[in-house]
Amino acid sequence: MKIQQLEKQKNQDWKALHDASQTLVKPLVLVFGNRYQLENSDIYEEVRNMFSDGHIVFGTTAGEIIGEHVYEESITLTAIEFEKSTFEVRRENILDHHKDALMAGKSLIEKMPKDGLKHVFVISEGSFVNGSALIEGLELAYKEITFTGGLCGDDTRFEKTLVGYNAPPKEGEIVIIGFYGESLEITYAQYGGWTPFGPERIITKSDHNILYELDGQPALDLYKKYLGEKASELPQSALLYPLSVKSENRTEPIVRTVLSIDEKANTMILAGDVPEDSIVQLMMANIDSIADGASKAADIGMENRSTDPELALLISCIGRKLVMDQRVEEEVEEVIESIGSKTVVSGFYSYGELAPFRFGNTCELHNQTMTLTLFSE
Repeated sequence: MKIQQLEKQKNQDWKALHDASQTLVKPLVLVFGNRYQLENSDIYEEVRNMFSDGHIVFGTTAGEIIGEHVYEESITLTAIEFEKSTFEVRRENILDHHKDALMAGKSLIEKMPKDGLKHVFVISEGSFVNGSALIEGLELAYKEITFTGGLCGDDTRFEKTLVGYNAPPKEGEIVIIGFYGESLEITYAQYGGWTPFGPERIITKSDHNILYELDGQPALDLYKKYLGEKASELPQSALLYPLSVKSENRTEPIVRTVLSIDEKANTMILAGDVPEDSIVQLMMANIDSIADGASKAADIGMENRSTDPELALLISCIGRKLVMDQRVEEEVEEVIESIGSKTVVSGFYSYGELAPFRFGNTCELHNQTMTLTLFSE
């Protein structure tokens, strides 16, 4: 595996970070960046000129991870030439499916060649997609294949997210990358570090990812009551107080973040499904617990590996970044300490993370977790 990395700060030129001198053949080029930066019409051509035969995937972020650093208002680029294995990239636009994430996921995965497929990495629009339904659609055809990835971000603006494959990034895009090869070793993990508090309540009315009522009362009213003066800062303030959701069909609770609110309907729109009769509880965290959660995720990802990872793709939640603030790089440093300093690290802060639980292959949408996917050939 040959890897190059570059980064571009606002109003500056590209800066080489890792082995920029070597020539890569038909690499996978992952470009993560601030939405305003990726809206620059020149960026696609700049990257295409650097990697004329590359498979270029773009995604907007709520913060860019490269090496041990976390940046804002920047663009990071990681180009990978797989020497012993192969990959395929497919795209779909959820707007073509009238925002039906399940149908978009089903249509998308059917385009991916199945023979020898080992793992699929997902980079999805994150502003209005129902991540749970997207996963359900992706897993309809290939239930034995593992999926990881994330929903793209837009800092704390929540205005729009952009994704692209071999074209300038745009709204509604979902890209999946399929990996093939006998020698390819891929492991993954996710962990949070958030603590439930306050009373447990039952979801008495919901529709997929729209939450109407808790204990028969309007959910948004109750949530605002707990937030107090921070309610005026919704939906951003909701990132600091996500919901733990326990449901009968899952062995572990899922963390859900509020993506947006509908004042007129008095509802909360979450990143993924919240089934009726589930038990809900508010959560909170501090810097130490989040950093410890990142360390645990890395330890889980390293369990039972036969080779050292060469590449790590980290997807962490914007809520974790807000809690850690100026100390946000500590969670990335915790991961690197576990996976090894020779591993090339790339990734971004997201609106949702995709990965299975520790025991099992079925993918789940998570919020407020550190999720990592480790690669070696």
